Amino acid sequence: MLKLFYAPGACSLAPHIALYEAGADFEAVRLDLKAGDQRQPDYIAVNPKGRVPALVTPRGTLTEAPVILGWIAEQFPAQRLKPEGDDFAVSQMLSFNAYLASTVHVSFGHLIRPERYADSEAACAEIKAKTPANLELQLGLVEETLADGRPWAMGEQYTVADAYLYVFARWLERPGAGGIAPFPRLKAHRGRMQQRPAVAAALAAEDILTV
Repeated sequence: MLKLFYAPGACSLAPHIALYEAGADFEAVRLDLKAGDQRQPDYIAVNPKGRVPALVTPRGTLTEAPVILGWIAEQFPAQRLKPEGDDFAVSQMLSFNAYLASTVHVSFGHLIRPERYADSEAACAEIKAKTPANLELQLGLVEETLADGRPWAMGEQYTVADAYLYVFARWLERPGAGGIAPFPRLKAHRGRMQQRPAVAAALAAEDILTV
């Protein structure tokens, strides 16, 4: 059985959704980040980075949300969670997820944990204040991608990229993030996601609400 370590509402929500989409047999283990569960020896033995998500598989442990998402899509081909029969399209999906991880997630990090990037209160305040403008530019590119009327991030086919994008569409409602109003297509995508049974199951399991 697979074992997913997650924290409610964190980026680990994406693989949590993907595992439900895949119909996988898995155990979900909740960590309380505020209580410091991620720094406890038992979890450090699983993931020395002290972050979520971590997915324990029969072959070992995988970390980093984009990697876990790609692995789930590969391991459950019948569920069609990645573009079919087109290596270039798969690479586009991986590129999309890498952008979310390396750029969009980092911007949210500036808002949520500015102390990772600066020491003084003034510098932290400046970093947080810059976040909405950065997100508007970065997620504006995603908004443009959705402008052709596609229902999902990669086009007509739902993929694990949609689960990952959904996480950040949710995070736009965090105080100081700027809200989702500048991104009507992303808001519509978020609404479509919340109609999916797998999304409802993951939200219920994590005890978090739709937005």
